[in-house]
This record gives sequence, C-alpha cells and structure tokens, in this order.
Amino acid sequence: MELNPYFEFIPSALANTALLTVSALSVGVALGLVVGLARIGPVGWLRAGAAVYVEVIRAVPLFVQILYLYYGVGYLIRKIYVPSPFVSATVAFGICYAAYIAEIFRAGFQSLDRGQAEAARALGMTRRQAMRHVLLPQAFRNILPALGNEGVALLKDTSLASVVAISELTQVGGALTNKLYKPFEVWTIIALCYLALTLPLSWAVRKLEARLRVRGAAHPA
Repeated sequence: MELNPYFEFIPSALANTALLTVSALSVGVALGLVVGLARIGPVGWLRAGAAVYVEVIRAVPLFVQILYLYYGVGYLIRKIYVPSPFVSATVAFGICYAAYIAEIFRAGFQSLDRGQAEAARALGMTRRQAMRHVLLPQAFRNILPALGNEGVALLKDTSLASVVAISELTQVGGALTNKLYKPFEVWTIIALCYLALTLPLSWAVRKLEARLRVRGAAHPA
C-alpha cells in the first residue's frame, strides 16, 4: 500500500473535520441553550417562537440546510458578505443541532426539582444567578450523556460538508478514490480515521460525566 497520498491529504482532512465539529458544536450548544431556555421561559411569544424553530429545523434534512445556507442565503447576501464553505457548513450544522440540543436542555431543566429554584430565590439570588449557580450546573450534569451523543453524531454528520467542497475526510476519501482507484483501501482508512476521532470523544465524555457525578454526590444542591 502506497502511503504517500494518504500522508499528503488525510492529516489536513482530519484537522478540518475536527475543527468543523468543534466549531459547529459550540454554535449548537450556545444557540441550543438560548432556545431551550426560551422553551421553558415565562414569555409566551418566546416559547412559541422557540417551538416553531425546533419543529421547522428538525423537519428539514441537514443536507438541504447546508445547500440552502451556502447556495440560497449565500446568493442573497453575496453583495454584503460572501460566506466561505466552512462558515456556511458551521452555521448550518450549528443551527440544525441547536434544535435537538435545545430539547435536551429543556428536558434537563424540567427534570430538576422546582423547589431548588425557589430555595435559590429565597436566599436572595436573582433569576439569572439561580440559573447560573444552581440550575444550569445540575442540568448540565444530567444532560451530558445526551450532549456527548450529539457531539459524536455531529462529527459523523460532518461528512455532509463534502457537498460544498470542504476538504474533510469524506471529500478527501472521494478524491483519493478517484486518484488511486482503490476504493476498499481508501474507505477503510477513512472509516478508521472517523473511529480514531469518535472513540476519544466518547471516552472524554464518559470521564467528564463520571467526574461531574462524583462532584454532585460530594456537594449536593
């Protein structure tokens, strides 16, 4: 097996896949938290808007969302800003996964005892302080496994970014197949690369989950 073509293209593809995953997941978690809070908040029109967002985004395939943002929205705003394929894919993944992460946050907050928020307010905390210091840490600990699963799923879904010519693992795999005419060899290596990314991520989530569980047991709310 000739290794030079793989050493030439795959390291940068691995880096692009990892960077796209981290960037999109950051967008998804931040936006998902905002939408999740809106879903359980006291403002009716915010709850309704967040619910519509979640339902609409989850109803449209991620593949279509990538194409829509890059070609559709990109065409409309081309005179103001021309988004790169990476930016378009990051935003598309972030917006899509935020809809699912918002529901995870919503379930995490609703799983907490309401008495904790009331106790925090009784101690003189504002609503924001209670959320930041009491509710959010416990909700995060509860939803971490689900967030980890979303992160792994997002990493694998980055393969869809090849449709806008981002040089990630799947796009490079296709290019190497056309160049070397060795599809079994190429896609075996690409699959192993995805495995090399997902296994450490899953391990890190399990370790963090265990650490948070120990801290939660040692310092009950």
